[in-house]
Amino acid sequence: MFPFTFVKAADERSALDAGHKGARYIAGGTTLVDLMRETVERPDAVVDINALPYRDVALDGGTLRIGSLVRMSELAADARVRREFPVIAQALELSASAQLRNMASIGGNLMQRPRCLYFRDVSANCNRRSPGSGCSALGGLNRTHAILGGSDQCVATHPSDLAVALVALDAVVVARDASGDRRIPIAQFFRQPGTTPDQEHDLRPGELIVGLEVQTGPEQRRSGYLKVRDRQSYEFALTSAAVALDVTGGTVRAARVAVGGVATVPWRLPAVERALIGRAAGPDLWSAAAAHAAEGAKPLTDNAFKVDLVQRVVARQLATVGELP
Repeated sequence: MFPFTFVKAADERSALDAGHKGARYIAGGTTLVDLMRETVERPDAVVDINALPYRDVALDGGTLRIGSLVRMSELAADARVRREFPVIAQALELSASAQLRNMASIGGNLMQRPRCLYFRDVSANCNRRSPGSGCSALGGLNRTHAILGGSDQCVATHPSDLAVALVALDAVVVARDASGDRRIPIAQFFRQPGTTPDQEHDLRPGELIVGLEVQTGPEQRRSGYLKVRDRQSYEFALTSAAVALDVTGGTVRAARVAVGGVATVPWRLPAVERALIGRAAGPDLWSAAAAHAAEGAKPLTDNAFKVDLVQRVVARQLATVGELP
């Protein structure tokens, strides 16, 4: 670990001032501290923001508002979230371990860095860690890497389960700096690697995530998250699916579908959604719609199995959610 300055922000203004000067924000620290130990992250200054007041979960006027410092376990246990947004609660409960969920903040979860082994090995070439150095995963061990949204610069998957659910639900990220608040649709918050894989999100220098907003609705209540991984405990997704459906009178009236573990960002599936809306719910529809889940996929040497897997996972979760009472 390299030397750094550590301060605790007493209020929002001091936190924003420190961030504007280049300090890294820390809350639970479940990602940043690990990366600093491995010398992947080398911040000159770290500012603890746990004294800030972004800890409320509120549901009013059809909008769920989540403070960025709410802990993952707290949000997953909230009765309103479990009732109105089961996909969020399930995604959180399938994340990390109980100990980490008790520490990790919602804002930090969205900001976590890739789990690619080459990103975390400072002796390997990685364009996210060191732009222009190359991507060792392209010709190396890439079984867990992306088949969607990759480029010749990077094929690392996005690690967050929560983000997949939030992308499916069209959540909004609320970011703040000294000039005020900025509301960012979450689908625009995460950036595909393209030619600039080191630019992972849409936050501006010094901006701080203060909260999230999610709208309620009939499909949000009828939702769920499925995660397929190599082991059932403390493991990242090979493929996951967040599904929310409004099925009225046996017909799909609205559909929201996103997947994780297969793309460089949480990946929305509009082709699957279009194949569902206006059609009679049932096994044939689930399979036919899920067949669109891997459109545009570009498998690597070791992960072609994900093409079939993502279709099967989406079909299974469509059936699970579609057949809820």
